Amino acid sequence: MKFAISYSTPFFGVDPDRITAYARHAEECGFEALYVPEHIVLYPGAQVGGMDLPPSLPYGDPLDCLNFVAAATERILLGTGVLLLPYHHPVTLAKRLATIDQLSKGRMRLLTVGLGALPGEAQAVGVDFRTRGRRADEAIQVLRLLWAGDDDGVGFDGEFFSFENLCSFPKPFGGTGLPIHVGGSSPAAARRAGRHGDGFFPGGSLTPDQRAAQLELARSAASEADRDPAALEYTRWGSMDMSEERVEEFAGHGVTRIVVSATAPDLEQQREQMSAFARRFGFSPGDGASPSTRRGRL
Repeated sequence: MKFAISYSTPFFGVDPDRITAYARHAEECGFEALYVPEHIVLYPGAQVGGMDLPPSLPYGDPLDCLNFVAAATERILLGTGVLLLPYHHPVTLAKRLATIDQLSKGRMRLLTVGLGALPGEAQAVGVDFRTRGRRADEAIQVLRLLWAGDDDGVGFDGEFFSFENLCSFPKPFGGTGLPIHVGGSSPAAARRAGRHGDGFFPGGSLTPDQRAAQLELARSAASEADRDPAALEYTRWGSMDMSEERVEEFAGHGVTRIVVSATAPDLEQQREQMSAFARRFGFSPGDGASPSTRRGRL
């Protein structure tokens, strides 16, 4: 089991000293990765899952935050939870992600994308809310095409994106593409993860049976697309106070990564929570593991 941690900019803020101190301590504790969420804009009355989102919540740009964190850390991987893919143009996004991966020496490896649930947010960036699923599918194809392309250029002709002979450099660190994980709690998200993703990160308030059915749906979709279902990583949200028994239960359900978040209001208490969690699950802080042999494993 791998363990990662989320930094919630809407609740913890975007103070540069706080976010770097949080990230550094997470790295020292041995957490595999730091995740940051996204909303591009909010508005009065916005709700997700029945929960009101006050329009003044300070959602920082996740990629800018992760680039900043990368400069202040050495080993911790960088993740989004989730990046609202339909609201980003994949041509510019491909370059931003590859640049972060280069500057961080290969740590932009837990990109997780979702569709977004606020119609007003889609409208604000000129996207038809009803088409965001198809748009996301195309965007994933474009990202991978641009990362794999050489100096002869690549072309794409889709419903939403069309271009010829484009070259996108720099490439991600090491010259390979970046893993793309798919978030979301709907059957469509599970199918998208299987067909196009390197991992599945469902949220939402689902029953155990619903979660099991969605994981099976993701794996079935992978098989139908001639992809290896066993290679699909399965990430779930956990909690700072979860027990070893609960983690073992997650593992029994096929979970390969758990993401938690500090709940304390101030930084010192958050550090204490991270340290206690790391001790409980036997992390190995300071072992200098490379991105291919990450820390934060049980």
